[in-house]
Amino acid sequence: MPGPQKVSRYGIEFKLRAVKMSEAAGVLVKDVAESLCIHPFMLSKWRKQVRDGVLTGAVAVIDPVSVAELVRLRELEIRYQRLVMEHDLLKKAIRFASARKPTSSLSSKQTRKSGRSG
Repeated sequence: MPGPQKVSRYGIEFKLRAVKMSEAAGVLVKDVAESLCIHPFMLSKWRKQVRDGVLTGAVAVIDPVSVAELVRLRELEIRYQRLVMEHDLLKKAIRFASARKPTSSLSSKQTRKSGRSG
């Protein structure tokens, strides 16, 4: 049986800053939540509360560097996933080519042997 769950309480300012960051162009809720060490569902809930007017208050200025870093992180993750896919494809191609070599060598050796005896 798992132990007691840790319940964190976040202040209104923290919630509003998180929502503001998640609304920036090119930023995903998942990335903001991950950078703040919170669950994406929690951030989505806060976003809904702001839209519904439940969560209100003065929003502190968001550091544009933080938002730019989140956008850059997203771009790097996309590039990384592409490189992983390309790497896997190359590994498969190498295995395929390696598996075919012995059969082609055998057929060429057999052809040379039959050519000499005739």
